[in-house]
Amino acid sequence: MTELHELTLAEQATAIRERTVSPVDLVDHHLRRIDRLNDAVGAYRTVDHRGARQAAAAAEARLAAAEDTSQLPPLLGVPISVKDTWPVAGLPFTAGSAVFADRIAPGDAAVVGALRAAGTVLLGTTLAAEFGCSSYTETAHGTARSPYDLNRGAGGSSGGAAASVAARLAAGALGSDGGGSIRIPAAACGLVGLKPSRGRVTPAPGTDALGLATAGPLARTVFDTALLLDVMAHSTPGDSGTLPAGPPGTFRASAERAPGRLRIGVLPETAGQDRPSRLGCRRTADLLAELGHQVDEAPPFGPAEYLAAFTVVWSVLAASVPVPPGREGDLLALTAWLRSEGRARSAPDLLAAHASLTATARELLSRYAEFDVILSPTTDTLAPPVGSLVDQDAPERTFARMLDFTPRTPLANLTGQPSISLPLHWTPDGLPVGIMLTGRPHQEATLLALGAQLEQARPWLHHTPQPVLDRDSALQAAAHRDTGRQDAGHRDTAHRGLAFQAEGGTT
Repeated sequence: MTELHELTLAEQATAIRERTVSPVDLVDHHLRRIDRLNDAVGAYRTVDHRGARQAAAAAEARLAAAEDTSQLPPLLGVPISVKDTWPVAGLPFTAGSAVFADRIAPGDAAVVGALRAAGTVLLGTTLAAEFGCSSYTETAHGTARSPYDLNRGAGGSSGGAAASVAARLAAGALGSDGGGSIRIPAAACGLVGLKPSRGRVTPAPGTDALGLATAGPLARTVFDTALLLDVMAHSTPGDSGTLPAGPPGTFRASAERAPGRLRIGVLPETAGQDRPSRLGCRRTADLLAELGHQVDEAPPFGPAEYLAAFTVVWSVLAASVPVPPGREGDLLALTAWLRSEGRARSAPDLLAAHASLTATARELLSRYAEFDVILSPTTDTLAPPVGSLVDQDAPERTFARMLDFTPRTPLANLTGQPSISLPLHWTPDGLPVGIMLTGRPHQEATLLALGAQLEQARPWLHHTPQPVLDRDSALQAAAHRDTGRQDAGHRDTAHRGLAFQAEGGTT
């Protein structure tokens, strides 16, 4: 019998709607798993036991009262997590930093409100890289680890969000991506991670970080990803860029249709790519050709084209976070270095860098205009061991190592294109290798249709995070033994008490 946490997000939503699974039971099941496994995985920063149980009870009452369940919210009762760079009313809102450890969110981000309106139950907020600055998630609050190898990081900056879904501690997650921060953790954790088009999801109450960053979903299947994007996709007044909303179920429908014959451009291999990433990309290109797509080599793209201007913008964004007076010394080394670099830049420097990135984006869009989709590895190597990217004494080296790890993900952030990471390749010892597909502007529908076709041809749901399964089994066995000893103790105590009463004593 399939355990509740092994059901996909779509399956959980269907089971609730068909009244074969109780929202209260489903949420309690996930909370118990979080209590057992979170210390090992490093997924959650804050677990909202009380709020999640109240929301589950409300969902159950709504379900019981419904005469027509098709009229209920689409994801009623489904438990999800939210990256701790998005405010969730009443919960700590730290942005991954010790300097905000005591900050409480006064209200929900607009995208969080949209998830609540869709009926989801928010289990809590997940570990995020400090201010979203890094491609790993190792913070003062903890370290997010890949559930497929607990010695390796979960990627960043949405590392905790990815770990929560991969470890089956949530059915789906809300992340954000300003340079690869959804797709990198998806690759490290064997998930689907989608960076939507610029303007697809509102950043309110924040900004879109000069056009680089956007909210987006992490999930175990392409269909689950589409369901989450349908919920997230909307704009609010004042957004700097918006896309018109499609009819309800737009992206779900995309994941259920054939993509048609597409022209796929494959980015050339580079010296930095390890064997798994090379092999995964080649096998995906071969699979796409077998499925009837036209597959050609695309012109190259590399960090040299954007690095100088991107570093200026990235550092100024880090410096723009209003750190409380006297707390700069509590920042991580990379964040402190970025803020120092950012403060050294003038307003004309920032505008010139932004103009340079805009020009680069236009050139890239022209360079790849003949292709419907661009194919590459998501990262150039497997998820690195925890701590291996960080040089505490030379944070500039940390920054350089980050770019060596994931040199191509910023392309879609520069251009505003949609981009998705799929767990299409796995090493012989069970580690995921992310494959990245980047589509034309505003064409998430194409990526979802193609991703669903690839998932059907090369399924990945049978891959399970064995280190987490082993740990959970050991913890449950130990708990069972403890319960057995407690029961024996209770029986022995009861026997002694009865004997004591028979002798005229009291218990």
